[in-house]
Amino acid sequence: MTRDEVLQVFRDAGAILEGHFILSSGRRSPVFLQKARVFQSPAKTEIVCRALAAKIRDAGLGEIDAVVAPAVGGIVPGYETARHLDLPALWVEREGGEFRLRRFELPEGARVVVVEDIVTTGLSCRETIAALEKIGARVLAVACLIDRSGGKADTGAPLIALADYEVPSYDAAELPPELAAIPAVKPGSRGLQ
Repeated sequence: MTRDEVLQVFRDAGAILEGHFILSSGRRSPVFLQKARVFQSPAKTEIVCRALAAKIRDAGLGEIDAVVAPAVGGIVPGYETARHLDLPALWVEREGGEFRLRRFELPEGARVVVVEDIVTTGLSCRETIAALEKIGARVLAVACLIDRSGGKADTGAPLIALADYEVPSYDAAELPPELAAIPAVKPGSRGLQ
């Protein structure tokens, strides 16, 4: 799938929103990718996750034991991508503010790929990797549907992005005047307990 084809799936789902958004990272942006609008459509989700699975396969990572996603946003693409790779789909979730693999077990040395929905700063990826390394898993790569950092995010492992879509983001104290004039909305899931 080309970048334009991926973005068209998001546009067709009404998932590219404009306004003033507080991202999960805390940064501000005039564009928000409301991937839930893609994920509510099994057909659209299958299209992008099948393509992401193919890109992971083509990356030459060798044997993969499982796909692990950060909750909440990564669960749907993690599951659907794992389905196309014929691998177990697991997820980490917050407990006491820290990601843990609460519902599943992985053997020490398990080779995993972390699948995320959208990467902006890479924080959720790094937190997921830390949780997995704590139990002895080996993270081969991070894969995402869209890298909105333009390749600048530190995900903690090699990044496989289905599409790059660099969108500006700002520290809350450094907003451009046109963005500061619009009330901010926080549509993400970070902070859920």
